[in-house]
Amino acid sequence: MDFKKSQKLYKKGLVHMVGAVNSPVRAFASVGGNPLFIKKAKGSQIIDVDNNKYVDLVLSYGPMILGHRHNKVQKAIHKALKNGYTFGASTENEIKLAEIVCDAFPEMDKVRFVSSGTEAVLSAIRLARAFTGHDKLIKFAGCYHGHSDALLVAAGSGLATLSIPGSKGVPNDAVKNTLIAEYNNLDSVKKHIDEHKDIAAIIIEPIGGNMGVVLPQDNFLKDLHELAKAHGILLIADEVMTGFRSKFGGAQELLGVTADITCLGKVVGGGFPVGAYGARNEIMEMVSPLGPMYQAGTLSGNPIAMASGIATLRELKRQDPYAEFNKVGERLKAAMLFAASENNVDLKVNRFGSMINPFFTKTEVVDFKTAQTSDTKKFGIFFWEMIKNGVFLPPSQFEAWFLSSALSEEDIQKIEKAIQVAMKAVASYNK
Repeated sequence: MDFKKSQKLYKKGLVHMVGAVNSPVRAFASVGGNPLFIKKAKGSQIIDVDNNKYVDLVLSYGPMILGHRHNKVQKAIHKALKNGYTFGASTENEIKLAEIVCDAFPEMDKVRFVSSGTEAVLSAIRLARAFTGHDKLIKFAGCYHGHSDALLVAAGSGLATLSIPGSKGVPNDAVKNTLIAEYNNLDSVKKHIDEHKDIAAIIIEPIGGNMGVVLPQDNFLKDLHELAKAHGILLIADEVMTGFRSKFGGAQELLGVTADITCLGKVVGGGFPVGAYGARNEIMEMVSPLGPMYQAGTLSGNPIAMASGIATLRELKRQDPYAEFNKVGERLKAAMLFAASENNVDLKVNRFGSMINPFFTKTEVVDFKTAQTSDTKKFGIFFWEMIKNGVFLPPSQFEAWFLSSALSEEDIQKIEKAIQVAMKAVASYNK
């Protein structure tokens, strides 16, 4: 494969763009080499500026669940475009999408649309604080909830260390009310609750999708919900990534837990910038204009994004691809484990529905600490071999792969063959 045009655009982009990218993971820093620049995509395929074609397992980090430019979604977008781009006023499609979302989440009476997952989460936290009258928040190491100041924190050593900013420019005061717990470790949560009586909420990704697909063990989520409820603490489920990915609705139902507030994004916009947060009436009626918790956005409920979201969710419900996602996901997991075994490569593979991720480690991955045992150099080798063999992966060990309903048998076989080649390359690195 030739990447000359991507390399040329990268150098050109460095002049007026930070790192030539608008989101850090696109820089390929963790896998080496220069970023690829994409020209177009259709169905399961994505094509870069050098006309290299790939089976897409990034899918814009999740939202393209039907594949790229699905005909029904495309038609809905074109129809909406004819009426205008944005009005800064209410439209009927906002109501239609709200009905679809609330029907899919039985515990959700009302929803508020915003323009990103980050907006959804920071608004949900503000809402939890308004509802409870408390300030502190518990989050889990390795769970990413957007780049707002209060959530860009990292845990120190130990289970209950004080939060420290995880980014320059975030003042200590911005994170003083954020407490860090360990995913799949209820005792780390209990310790915070014993020490702090003013906790408004616990926020969690039901499936840790930003540390490479980490699943809750045993009854962790159920026990967490019961613990929060017993202490008058709201549970916020960040389903920006998992919403509509493993069932028509969220991961909560599959995992047997119901959060007080749910955050959504990705699939809900069908590829357009949409986020959402929702809850039962008594909580959502705290939000302006019904209540004292203020949140607003000129582009919230954008008519083009609403049309895309409605068309995507309607088609997704019609297709009901979730059984097939499980079948394909297990097939790819088995292919990776077999190739690793054949080549004496240490590998663990985690999967939840249409999300999957390999870890180059002997250790079972159950939290951020164990995720970090993965050999990222091996992942870098694996990544580039997959790219060279026509499979587009997220350029980070700690980002999930995603499946779309546009995948064909030919696509799946191509992925399996690429896995075999890539694992042999990893094995050569071992030697």
